[in-house]
Amino acid sequence: MGKKRRGGRQQVRQVKPKGMPSPAAAASATPQQQRRQRERYLEAGGMLQGYAPEFVMRLGVYAAAAAVFCLVVMVLLIVFLPYDLPVRIAAALAWIVPIVFGASFLLPGVRLAMKDRKQEPKLVQGQLMGASEMSTSLGLGMLMVKTRGGVEQFLLAPEKLSRVPGNQVPVVLTITPGLKHVRSVGIMGQKIVGRPDQPVPEVVRRLRLLPLITPLALSLAVIVGDDAVAASPIQPTLVHAILAVLVGALLGAGVYGLSILFQRRMYNQVQALMPGMGG
Repeated sequence: MGKKRRGGRQQVRQVKPKGMPSPAAAASATPQQQRRQRERYLEAGGMLQGYAPEFVMRLGVYAAAAAVFCLVVMVLLIVFLPYDLPVRIAAALAWIVPIVFGASFLLPGVRLAMKDRKQEPKLVQGQLMGASEMSTSLGLGMLMVKTRGGVEQFLLAPEKLSRVPGNQVPVVLTITPGLKHVRSVGIMGQKIVGRPDQPVPEVVRRLRLLPLITPLALSLAVIVGDDAVAASPIQPTLVHAILAVLVGALLGAGVYGLSILFQRRMYNQVQALMPGMGG
């Protein structure tokens, strides 16, 4: 998808969706490369990169409330489940899963959001190279800007993206240092060419939801499988406890395997829509 000219005016390019490496790319990378990719992803805020620090902090509060609820349920199971202590502990263990998922997904972004609230936004100047409503982040579009350091991609809200023209003009972005949230977009050149609407394909909409649905479905599978067995009258006690944990783990593994298959299928469909994407 190179530069296009219409009536002597340079047109901006559509931008490829950005996010974590695709399963195909991750599979082809070495373990060290995969680890470094995950580290860079988390250092940039993980799945919360590009969102407003205030929004991320609210998510953190909601997640903390959900974690407290899970802890209360764990205590109730240990105290009131009418079986021996190993079974009660096994039933309570399943409720650690949503807490772990919430912490792993939200803590990197919350830490950066806390820093962003104390630091001044920074200015990024460059040449607008591309724009698109498509990204793998729910509710965010993308800009591609050529700066002194090279071509960079930025996630931003649709209302800011709607003001971006279709011609290559100098732009000034105000972004937060941590989450790279775009506070404002300034157009320094003339808005000569209007940018046509780019409807987001249904497969991209589903791909955006997958990182949210997968941990919820996995946590629910583990909790239902574990606690359903724990609530059943099984003897002896040790077998009862081990069976509860095993069923919960197997159901969780099944949901995880299905999510990987769905993710690979959707990435392939996205790549088919955008031949310029790398695997």
